[in-house]
Parts: sequence; C-alpha cells; structure tokens
Amino acid sequence: MVKLQAKKIYLQVTEKVIILFSISNLKMTPKTESLSFPSIILAKVSDFGQLVKLRLTLLVLFSAVAGYILGANVFLWTDLFFLMVGGFLVTGSSNAFNQIIEKETDKLMDRTANRPLPSGRMMVSEAFVFAALMGITGVIILWFFLNPLSGLLGSLALLIYVAIYTPLKKISPIAVFVGAFPGAIPPLLGWVAATGKFGVEPGVLFAIQFIWQFIHFWALAWKLDGDYKKAGFRLLPSAGGKNKSTAFQILVYSCFLVPAGLLPLMFNISGYVSAVISILAGGLVIVKAVKFYFSCDDKDALKLMIAAYLYLPVILLAYVFDKV
Repeated sequence: MVKLQAKKIYLQVTEKVIILFSISNLKMTPKTESLSFPSIILAKVSDFGQLVKLRLTLLVLFSAVAGYILGANVFLWTDLFFLMVGGFLVTGSSNAFNQIIEKETDKLMDRTANRPLPSGRMMVSEAFVFAALMGITGVIILWFFLNPLSGLLGSLALLIYVAIYTPLKKISPIAVFVGAFPGAIPPLLGWVAATGKFGVEPGVLFAIQFIWQFIHFWALAWKLDGDYKKAGFRLLPSAGGKNKSTAFQILVYSCFLVPAGLLPLMFNISGYVSAVISILAGGLVIVKAVKFYFSCDDKDALKLMIAAYLYLPVILLAYVFDKV
C-alpha cells in the first residue's frame, strides 16, 4: 500500500515539474510575443511532439501492443495501458536524448534544422529534464506495474539507442546494426509484458523487426544521403555510399523478409492466412528492391522505403487477427 502511494506521488510530482519547467522556459521570439498564452502553450506542446518524434514513437508503440496481444493468454486492459504509457515514455525519452546529443548536427541538415533544439525554440536544459523524467518514469512503470523483465528491456533499449547508436552514427555504418537491436525490442517487450518471460516466440517477432529495419533505414539513408553527409553521418552499408553494393545489400535483406515472415506459422504463433499475407507483403518489398537495385534511383529508393514502412504494420495486424 505504501509502495503504491509512493508511485502515485512520484507521478504527480513528475507531471507538475514538467508543466512548471516548460512554462518557465518558454522562449519568447518575435513570432511568439504576438501570440496569446494558449497559442504559446499549443506551440510548446507541438515542440514536445517533435522532440519525442511522435509518429515514430507511435509506430514503436504499435509493435509493442501487437507483441502483447500475440503473447497474452489472458488479456488485461490495465497491463496493456501500462505497456503503452511506459513504452511511449521510454521511446520518447530515447528520441529526445538523441536530439539533445545531435543538436549541433541537426542545424546542418535541411530536414532537422527546424526542430525545437537547433532552431532555438527549446532550451537544452528543458529538453534534458523532460527526457530524463520520461525515461525514469517509463522504466518505473514497465518494471513495477508490469514485471522486472519489461523494465530491463526498456532500460536496455534506452541505453543502447542513446549511449551507443547515436554517437556511432558519425563513426561507422555499423551504427545501423547496433540501432536495429533497440529498434526490434518493442514486439519482444510486448510479449514479455504479457507473459513475464522470454522464449522462442518473442525471439521470432524480434527477428522479423530486426531484419525489416535495415531495408527501411537504408532506403531512407539513400534518399537523405546528401543531408546526412552535411552532418557527417555514415549510415549506408557500402564505403562508396550510393552505389550498386549498397543497393545489393538492401535487396538481400529484402529477400530475407519472406522466410522471416513465415516463422510465426512455423512456431504456432499465427495461422496460414497471415502467412500468405506476409508472403505477399514481403514479395512487394522484394519487387521494389529489385527495381531499385537496377535503377539506383532516388525515386525508387523512396518507393522501397514506403513499401517497407507499410510492411510492418500490415504483417503485425495479420498476425494479431490470425493469432493461433
């Protein structure tokens, strides 16, 4: 009872600290000075949404929820709620710390120059407090409201993404390999949140998302190679950058999607309907990857990236609705 009250007090205090700190650090510019207070608050909320990379965070959350549903024998809405809140906070914290570390490099890239930190709309101290509170609160929720293994996975994902992957981006393309580990944890986390244990089945979900990330990220890195070079990021797998070698490696990983997508059928996670859907979805990615390999064109890289982006939610939904 005392522990539960302490948790409630912690969450209430955390919420008030975030609100007070955010309001006290509102940075007035010629644009914001002419706005009403509610408009300024809305602008600040929008900046926090950019800081946590809201769309990316929601996709991560989607994977975790799918993992929970696939692993749960007894569906508990309270557990799902704590998974969503804890997962959102840990992922948002990771993204926020990433932007704090990359503030100066973000100024150099067209697509990131208008983010809250490089544009000067948000102070680093403000972002740091926000990120730290999110990370700590998220891990606490996963650990105590679900189970210790969930908290451990959340902590590991946060640590690898912030402390290893982010600084490696300027050093070596191996950063993509390292970043694929925390990126593949969400469905594993969802399964562990539901069952309280590891196993082959969550490992299968981890493997699918692990492979998928190389295709999606390298296609994105190809499209944004010029921007990444401005910041000194080395993310394409070939030393030559945008060449046939890079396109071939993307094609090879694309071909792995089909056999990987059949693993849930083999391990009795889902049925034949989802297996067929995974073959079709993986086949579409392969077709786009083949076309991209022969053209090495930015437009085909974009089409491949979109196909890969759609692949993940499609097959996860298929697995969920075809759960054995």
